[in-house]
Amino acid sequence: MSVLAWILVMSLAGGALSVLAAAAFALTARGAWVPHLISYAIGALLGAAFLEVLPNAVEAHGDVGTATAIVLAGILGFFVLEKLVLWRHCHDDHCEGHEPHARSEDHGRSGLLIMVGDTFHNFVDGVLIAAAFMQDIRLGIVTALAIIAHEIPQEVGDFLILLHSGYSRMKSLAFNLFSSLATLVGGGLAYFALSAMQGVVPVFLALAAASMIYVAVADLIPGLHRRTELRATVQQVSLIAAGVATIHYAHLLVDRLVG
Repeated sequence: MSVLAWILVMSLAGGALSVLAAAAFALTARGAWVPHLISYAIGALLGAAFLEVLPNAVEAHGDVGTATAIVLAGILGFFVLEKLVLWRHCHDDHCEGHEPHARSEDHGRSGLLIMVGDTFHNFVDGVLIAAAFMQDIRLGIVTALAIIAHEIPQEVGDFLILLHSGYSRMKSLAFNLFSSLATLVGGGLAYFALSAMQGVVPVFLALAAASMIYVAVADLIPGLHRRTELRATVQQVSLIAAGVATIHYAHLLVDRLVG
């Protein structure tokens, strides 16, 4: 196959296979598991943001101050985006944004935000796959396989967040698959304009980190405070730590495969 064919095939596989593998796990989860798995998803989001995406954004940009400023702007931007979504559904002072039950009827706000960030991240994955293939076919294959392995725990978290936001299982799968197509778009565009894309990659990475941090801290963590008993708190902290650990060990696996 040509280099372009390899890029397109492995970009599609890198996005779609990780989503399908994550969905296979999430679709078999019982309803009673969801509150516990949300804690795990928080850890996976924060772990991916601080251990993987943000460091890569800083390294790619070369300027810590600018990269973190983009993250800050992204967090503020997602706050404004969430406000716009709320205003769209608010008709008076007693809309869902002012009611105690707002979290259970958030009309997919968390899901919307995580899909935006995940699309940025998938696009960058496609660019990275293309860059690897344009250097060496074997490196490209290993890089694509490493991305698939690395994306699975994060996609599990994204899938669970969509379920938590009120989406059905089939809609969650459809939206995740649609978002995964950004990997294919990133790979195809990078093949034809890789040099121009290099300056955009750090921005996309920083915005992806911003979306993960915002969703975890603003939309998911507050819901955990409803249960204040010691046992629930220990479970939540343990599952958050498990989510972070999963990303950490997935990162080590990627380094071993690529190295």
